[in-house]
Amino acid sequence: MLKLTYTADGLFMEQIAAPLEVLVAQRVMLALRTGQTLYVEPGRASFLIAKAMRGLAHLQTELQVAGIPDVDLTIVDEDFIEVSLYGSWIAESTQAEEGMFIVALPNRLEFFVYKLWQMTQEQAISAR
Repeated sequence: MLKLTYTADGLFMEQIAAPLEVLVAQRVMLALRTGQTLYVEPGRASFLIAKAMRGLAHLQTELQVAGIPDVDLTIVDEDFIEVSLYGSWIAESTQAEEGMFIVALPNRLEFFVYKLWQMTQEQAISAR
């Protein structure tokens, strides 16, 4: 499963081995114990990956082979492609800009999405 955490400082992505239901249940229990309001709703999350990344063709092939309708790739400009995922948004309010987005995909697809995002982040850091 992929977990995307949106904060005021940006986006952080990680691969989580726990099943989706376990992660949601843990987050709900934490909210109950701390007296927080929690919203869980279906939705979409998007992020950019560099178009020139090695491995992008593998992601596109995996998407075609797997026939996953929950992932869209859209060309943004000459440098970037937007990856849009369908999953679950977990936040403190319906209007929250910070929160957690989780999505379960086949393992190979998760691996390619995560690696491409990670390589894009590394490229952005080294370009500074």
